[in-house]
Amino acid sequence: MSLRKVLSLTRVTCSRATALHSTFYPRQNVCFLTANSTRYYSEKNIGQQNKNEPEKVDIIGKLFPKAVLNPQDAQEIKKEQEKFEKENKEKTEENEKSWKRMKIGFAVFGGAMTVMGTCLVVEMGAPRHDDEGKVIEDEFSNLPIVLQYLKRTWKELTFYERMIKEPSREKLLPDPVSPPYQPTYTLVLEFTDVLMHPDWSYQTGWRFKKRPGVEQFLQTVSSSNYEVVIFTSENVFMIWPVLDKLDPENKYISYRLFRDSTHFIDGVHVKNLDGLNRDLSKVIVVDWNKQAIKFHPQNSLILKKWKGDDDDTALLDLANLLQIRICYNDIEGTTHIES
Repeated sequence: MSLRKVLSLTRVTCSRATALHSTFYPRQNVCFLTANSTRYYSEKNIGQQNKNEPEKVDIIGKLFPKAVLNPQDAQEIKKEQEKFEKENKEKTEENEKSWKRMKIGFAVFGGAMTVMGTCLVVEMGAPRHDDEGKVIEDEFSNLPIVLQYLKRTWKELTFYERMIKEPSREKLLPDPVSPPYQPTYTLVLEFTDVLMHPDWSYQTGWRFKKRPGVEQFLQTVSSSNYEVVIFTSENVFMIWPVLDKLDPENKYISYRLFRDSTHFIDGVHVKNLDGLNRDLSKVIVVDWNKQAIKFHPQNSLILKKWKGDDDDTALLDLANLLQIRICYNDIEGTTHIES
């Protein structure tokens, strides 16, 4: 009997304590089975639960409540907004006016350039007249009138370009005089960094420093049967006054040639000795730039570029060398002097 009672009590206890964990999910209803109760959840029940949920509380609004604006503050804010809108409107109008002025300026500039170009073509493209007022025939006379003017204008413009790139004249020096007034040799000297060194500063502007022995050098070579010619790539307006101070009485320097007597090739002013109107076998050119005398390297005598050293003796050595060179009849080969 006792064993039967124990088994029955155990069965009842297990049936009550055991939970049924079986679940199944139909399409719309969801059923959860437990030992205590059975509940059904559907879309309607879920919607009702959402409605029953309490509304969300605005915590930030409670922590930082919005102050109620006074009428005076609201009026000031309104004025500020109106002022801001007015400034934006004024800026927009000003930008439109500036754009209009810019367009008018471009139109005026284009019109002025058109008028200037037309006047240039009319002036430079007009046919030339002789002393009697008759038209001089040229290679463009048989063309239509418009092409005549355009062709002549282009020819004039290229002529000015040649004036910049080519020497201003074919003969750079006059014909030699008869002996014994004409020296036998012609000595062509570069001015910058051979005879003098230019220096510029805000306090003094341009200044030229004499190379040691420059006066003695000029005096020696000019009295040694040399015709001294200054041939520099510098501007005449800057160098001429300096040469006047270096040789005020024109005792040593026979001729002066400047930038307008050079060829402008690849950014370098090149000296063409063919235009000197002298026998090249008796011409010596002294320079520090090989590119400036690349047409006649056989006549060149290359010095180092002088940068203002007070202990330099290159000109005195060169004077002695040129006096020795007088003993020879012709000048042959390229000589390089390192100083």
